[in-house]
Amino acid sequence: QVQLVESGGGLVQAGGSLRLSCAASGRTFSTYVMGWFRQAPGKEREFVAGISRSGGSAYYADSVKGRFTISRENRKNSVYLQVNSLRPEDTAVYYCAASREAIIRTTPNGYDYWGQGTQVTVSS
Repeated sequence: QVQLVESGGGLVQAGGSLRLSCAASGRTFSTYVMGWFRQAPGKEREFVAGISRSGGSAYYADSVKGRFTISRENRKNSVYLQVNSLRPEDTAVYYCAASREAIIRTTPNGYDYWGQGTQVTVSS
């Protein structure tokens, strides 16, 4: 089992940047595919980005491609999401998730463990 704790959210103006972090417990972090999802009020949770176990492959939702970058440091049991050129529509709670599957899944049911989330609010 793995426990996930996100940090780095906050209030930022449109065009600004943040770096979200997710710290994982346990010694098997490198065996999990990691993902970031977000959920805005009244909307379903949506995939943002995912990264392979080694960090060699990443996949992004079209809405964030070119603006967000996912990365991981297995020796630090951490995954990151650099979010640039933020827009008001990026406002949401951002969740880190871990998957035992071998490939990057883009739906919430493909992930086994979730953090509590970190709020990102973008003002116009």
